[in-house]
Amino acid sequence: MNADAPRWWQLAAYGLLGLPLAMAALPVYVQVASYYHKLHGTELALLGWVMFAARLFDTLQDPCIGHLIDRLRHVRRWLLAGALLLGAAFAALWQAPATLLTPALWLAIMLILAYSAHSLLNIAYLSWGSRLSAQAGHGTAPLLSATAWREGWGLLGLIIGSTVPATILNQPAAQVAYQMGCYSLAFALLLGLAIIALLTLAPPWPATAQASPHWRKVARQMWANLAFRRLLLPYLLNSCAVALPATLALFFIGDQLQATALAGLFLGSYFIAAAAGLPVWTRLARRYGALACWRGGMLLAIASFAGTVLLAPGDVWQYELICIAAGTALGADLAMPNVLAARAIPAEQAPAVYFGILTLLGKLALAISGLALPLLAMLGYQPDQPSPSGQLALPLVYGVLPCTLKLLALFTLHRAVPEPLTHIGSPA
Repeated sequence: MNADAPRWWQLAAYGLLGLPLAMAALPVYVQVASYYHKLHGTELALLGWVMFAARLFDTLQDPCIGHLIDRLRHVRRWLLAGALLLGAAFAALWQAPATLLTPALWLAIMLILAYSAHSLLNIAYLSWGSRLSAQAGHGTAPLLSATAWREGWGLLGLIIGSTVPATILNQPAAQVAYQMGCYSLAFALLLGLAIIALLTLAPPWPATAQASPHWRKVARQMWANLAFRRLLLPYLLNSCAVALPATLALFFIGDQLQATALAGLFLGSYFIAAAAGLPVWTRLARRYGALACWRGGMLLAIASFAGTVLLAPGDVWQYELICIAAGTALGADLAMPNVLAARAIPAEQAPAVYFGILTLLGKLALAISGLALPLLAMLGYQPDQPSPSGQLALPLVYGVLPCTLKLLALFTLHRAVPEPLTHIGSPA
């Protein structure tokens, strides 16, 4: 083993930040719409447009943030500032004032602040990990290990972020805001601990020998990078396929299955299955390559999630099995695209702007998924108000549309990505 290769505990310290980032991301993406509808009576269509606008703003800023990070030789102050802003904005998101601003306007402002801080932390974090192979001179093993630690901690954060807020939202309305405040405090403490671990115990920040070139040159370099460019369309389509069910999960569980009390169980089992499947996908990637594993994950997701359109009220065990199978497939979605992207970036080029583009596409998918709410309203669906049109529209948008997008992603990935990326995961 190369003496300069990162130790396992250094990679674990690097990966720890994935936990609080996921703890914050999932409630914002999944539970915030239900929260504002339940506690503040905000209309479903208005919520959809507010979330779309905030996510679109966040989407457009990511390449700029990535370019900024590439030009930094020391990122410590920016990480600390981003952590402070994220902790404050996330807490304020769940504590809308009664008189100062309307709930919808407060939601828009807090979403923009939380998204901006989360983007800064996440892009710097992905860029940090992408250069571990180059630093160690040890093939792809450090990259795959760092990705596994990051996504493993992140899946633990997703389990917490799916079960705890979902349980809180089932409490009487008078208790929800207080309990989400407690959750926000726990999140802030974990975020601070993770930042300290990253800055003191993880492999050092991979500062480049010279500043990143002008943004026009960076754009030309990325456009000339065929391997990276051909990942973008399947990545966007797949991200849309994942984001749509995440946005509508609580509505599907509550109105289609009539099992609101089990929402935490369903979401928790989904992410527990992803966490259990992640080391399996990582090991398979070492043998068969990240590209083959991503394709396999997509096929498993389509085969399992297609069954949601057949579910009726009370079909809780059938849905639980779907959650476990689809969650297992999620492990490949989380790890493999970032590995493929990292290996497509030339060693002499700064990586943060590349990951800024990937996060841009991921957030564009989330913004598009927010439009599912006004679409459902237009098709006659209203939460807690069953109707024949709503009972038809919800399974179609929640189940059929994501599977269709997955199929398109699989087709474009098969046709577009060049073969040299197929076997990047050779064992150390």
